[in-house]
Amino acid sequence: MSSDIHPPSLDPVAAVRWLAMPSKAGVSPWLHEEVASRMQERLDFIRLQPQQWVHWEPLSGGLAAHQALQQRYPKSEVWMRCAQPGHGETARKALAQPWWRVRSWRAPLLRWGMPPEHSAHMLWANMQLHASPQPQALLQEWHRTLAEDGFLMFSCFGPDTLRDLRLVYAQAGWPEPAHEFTDMHDWGDMLVQAGFAEPVMDMERITLTYASPDSLLTDLRAMGRNLHVHRFAGLRGKRWRAQLDAALLTLAQAQPGGRLSLGFEIVYGHALKPKPRMKMAAQTQIDLAQMRHMLRSGGGIAGKV
Repeated sequence: MSSDIHPPSLDPVAAVRWLAMPSKAGVSPWLHEEVASRMQERLDFIRLQPQQWVHWEPLSGGLAAHQALQQRYPKSEVWMRCAQPGHGETARKALAQPWWRVRSWRAPLLRWGMPPEHSAHMLWANMQLHASPQPQALLQEWHRTLAEDGFLMFSCFGPDTLRDLRLVYAQAGWPEPAHEFTDMHDWGDMLVQAGFAEPVMDMERITLTYASPDSLLTDLRAMGRNLHVHRFAGLRGKRWRAQLDAALLTLAQAQPGGRLSLGFEIVYGHALKPKPRMKMAAQTQIDLAQMRHMLRSGGGIAGKV
């Protein structure tokens, strides 16, 4: 899949429109916060201590998670990257500490926007990739943002996400309720294509249960929108909503406890940005600036001469 191809069945126009939607909630989706807390457990096995790190889209990725990361790396410079100014302003207000609190005096340096290229030691991107219209281009941007030996931490939905809801829609003869999500092995391949090294991928399944269709759909709307290219073409009315509620309740009756449920496959990824290595042909010219950079960084020269 080349860098200009979007994921299977995803409508890129709808994806861009969803990412640009204003948000005034100041609260991140519960599931996103839960995934972020589990992703932070993986940091316990990483010895690298970032002096500078980037939080990619903190409003949807998890504001509570951001505060936990600041406590983990209290001396690090933090960059908050929000594509939409409104998202950044909402996140800024939600994270602001009153000036009279001692915690605000000791808070790490917080910057908004993008750091210089090749400077960040960690890039944290929770629950972002599955909604990107150009994920490979996004991975390449993350690679440019990181310094040599910096690392990427990310999570996203996997292909088994919303299997329960897809079954309901299929039985009713409706279009898909969400686009297809990418498998973790494909993400690993794309990380390597983007220039990352030593990708580590794993996944887990999380099931959420609900007491009513209203609570289920409210939670689902907070996580995103249906970006399937063949989704319903227009708005549905009260009659369709009643049919959806009935179908969900029928499915719940077959579940233990009679509660509604939604299943999510969560994909976690971690990868390093390696030092560049110059491949040599039979004859290769290296300018003085390249040689100085390789000597300073300790990079080697690989290949046949």
